[in-house]
Amino acid sequence: MSGEEVTASTLSKDQDMKEAEMPASSKKAAADIAKVEQDIESAKSLAKAGKIQEALEALLNLEKQSRLAEDVPCTTRCCLAVVDVCYESGDWKMLNENILLLSKRRAQLKQPVQAFVRQAMTYLSKTPDAQVKTELIKTLQAVTEGKIYVEIERARLTRQLAQMQEQDGKISEAADTLQEIAVETYGAMAKTEKIAFILEQVRLCLDRGDFIRAQILAKKVSPRAFRERPGVKGQAAGEIGIEGTTIEHPIEGTPSLEELKLIYYRSFIRYHSHHNNYLEICRCYRAIYESESIAADEAKWQPVLKRICWYVVLAATSPEQITLLETTAADKRLEQLPIYKELLQTFTTKEIVWWKTLETKLSNEVAAESEVFGGEDGSTRKTDIRQRVIEHNLLVIAQYYDVITFARLCELLDLSQEEAEKHLSRMVTDKALHARMDRPAGVVRFAARRQPDAVLNEWAGRISKLLEVVDRTCQQIQKESMVHKVPIGIQS
Repeated sequence: MSGEEVTASTLSKDQDMKEAEMPASSKKAAADIAKVEQDIESAKSLAKAGKIQEALEALLNLEKQSRLAEDVPCTTRCCLAVVDVCYESGDWKMLNENILLLSKRRAQLKQPVQAFVRQAMTYLSKTPDAQVKTELIKTLQAVTEGKIYVEIERARLTRQLAQMQEQDGKISEAADTLQEIAVETYGAMAKTEKIAFILEQVRLCLDRGDFIRAQILAKKVSPRAFRERPGVKGQAAGEIGIEGTTIEHPIEGTPSLEELKLIYYRSFIRYHSHHNNYLEICRCYRAIYESESIAADEAKWQPVLKRICWYVVLAATSPEQITLLETTAADKRLEQLPIYKELLQTFTTKEIVWWKTLETKLSNEVAAESEVFGGEDGSTRKTDIRQRVIEHNLLVIAQYYDVITFARLCELLDLSQEEAEKHLSRMVTDKALHARMDRPAGVVRFAARRQPDAVLNEWAGRISKLLEVVDRTCQQIQKESMVHKVPIGIQS
């Protein structure tokens, strides 16, 4: 015998030994699958010959036998074959009917339903027009409704339907469609896909002007969700989640965590811009500025840092604003933006700011910053800059004056008496400043009226300090007299 004959004989014997070692149940299952695949190929041959109904009847009978025998692999193959035959025939109506038929069969198994739903979802990109695509999506939505094992597929179908409605200009309808799905409860969905879905809901709510709903939805995502935690299990695809389900891979095109973080904070910027909440807008830009993808690229971080400077100046005076202003002013990268460094120094220095001089210096930067001073709110923000300069000047004056005349106050603020009173009254009402106006006397008192208890406590504290100084002085005198042997007292 030749070497090749010996090798072939050896392989044949090994295969026979392996088959002999296989359990009887495994052999039967393999035989059943082989027989089912053979019958499926026969049915597909009928379909190719134009006998679609005969092919479907054969496949459905085969599916019934497998389903009643609870044979998951064979039932899955039969269901996929039915769907495939309908698709190959080009009859989309028949495809929808058979999908519904398969899902409603008695004692239908979960795995086949999940398989033919996913198979049908691949046909969505191949539909001839939008109407056929919409009908197929709604058919699959009807199949997946109320079934936890296909909840991710239902979410993806709903998102596609919302995108189609948005493309048709139906923003409100798209927002309502997408809000039907609460993906935060889906344990098997990947974290990135889940966050992307919620942020899409937020964007559609912002687009249609529903800012209250947008805020409620955005709170479902915590800023901590954007931190990479490599040591924590149950986060990546393929791992077991907190609900004991295997986490699936995100759909193709899902942004990374870093990209989702930027989308998240930009959505919040849109929300806070509607309410002109400059302090929160500044915080959002700070979070974007600290992102790795932004911080590593000078062309990206410079515009963001400029907006941080503008919004921290636009924000009303408060302890949080002062902290944020000082933190931003200490940024070393401001050395590359000298105009903005000077702007922040203007508001951190306790000196009077002349508005006309500042306006001339910043006119070119204001004109170039369309993101801040452009659009409908541009004129309001230019007015707010002037307002912040006046507030800064009033706070500086309050530190240097206890009492000041109206004439001198108006001169320092470069305002008329009526405007000066209006701005001063507003700051007092907002509790940003303590002041009392005496119109008959024509003066403003910045010193707060003190309670008797506070005055007595301060007086007692000063007396205590004075007595400590006197006691210390007496001790030093006694020490010197002992060292130099000089008697203390009145000589007789």
